[in-house]
Amino acid sequence: MSAIALIDQFLDAIWVEQGLSENTLSAYSSDLRIFAKWLAGKSMLEVDTGDLSSFLASRYKTGIGNRSSARILSSLRRFYGYCIRESLITIDPTALVESPHIGRPLPLSLSEKDVELLLNAPEVTNALGFRNKTMLEMLYATGLRVSELVGLKFDQISFRQGVVRITGKGNKERLVPVGEEAMSWLEDYMDQARKTILRDRQCDYLFVTSRADGMTRQAFWHIIKHQAKKAGISKELSPHTLRHAFATHLLNHGADLRVVQLLLGHADLSTTQIYTHIARERLKELHSKFHPRG
Repeated sequence: MSAIALIDQFLDAIWVEQGLSENTLSAYSSDLRIFAKWLAGKSMLEVDTGDLSSFLASRYKTGIGNRSSARILSSLRRFYGYCIRESLITIDPTALVESPHIGRPLPLSLSEKDVELLLNAPEVTNALGFRNKTMLEMLYATGLRVSELVGLKFDQISFRQGVVRITGKGNKERLVPVGEEAMSWLEDYMDQARKTILRDRQCDYLFVTSRADGMTRQAFWHIIKHQAKKAGISKELSPHTLRHAFATHLLNHGADLRVVQLLLGHADLSTTQIYTHIARERLKELHSKFHPRG
């Protein structure tokens, strides 16, 4: 069996067994095809630990970092685990290959001053600018994921209670307070700008485009980058930048870590704890700046 046929057989099997996403299957396919090409004709079923180590070393020399190397090795482990189960091989060549050490990077955050600049960047004299301003205010006020924000619908908002109901990862539901400032912008957006954008057309989504559709993650990400450039923010942003700022600023102002965990929708507290490192760095910076012996 050719390498490509074997890879396709593996992808079909894990898709049926586990219902993996298209992105995950695509990543497995890409990693395995790169490996098959590197083998230069050697059968993937005849690979040993030395081959894998040499392959990973060759990838490292091309500038691939530890995180990417670990992902490739994970793909290979999954593939050869399948080959073992199907009795295509008897020894797993990945068993003795060590995973590269991956340090968890600190998420990029913005200072409170930078957030203010970003929030004030949109031109609110037109409907689309008003929408952009409202979305940024909501994102910073709630710490939602961008996908959660663009997916908001009317029945998820309680104006009386001032909360938004989110179904996040793993279908887990959480209630997130919005805050007076963001809620005020949201009410005005719904009363004015949204109606102007839709022009009597209908759309179930809260934040709409001029095509009367819900906004996509990619479209809103372009808006964030444009507004950041307009605000003079030179930092390299990510789609989660305001979410990170939300968490970091809460902790800087004394919020309990478990409260932040609930607001972000993290299943594991250890995921949230990464923000305490950012908060500690900020405290050290303030100590160094203002303490007589800092």
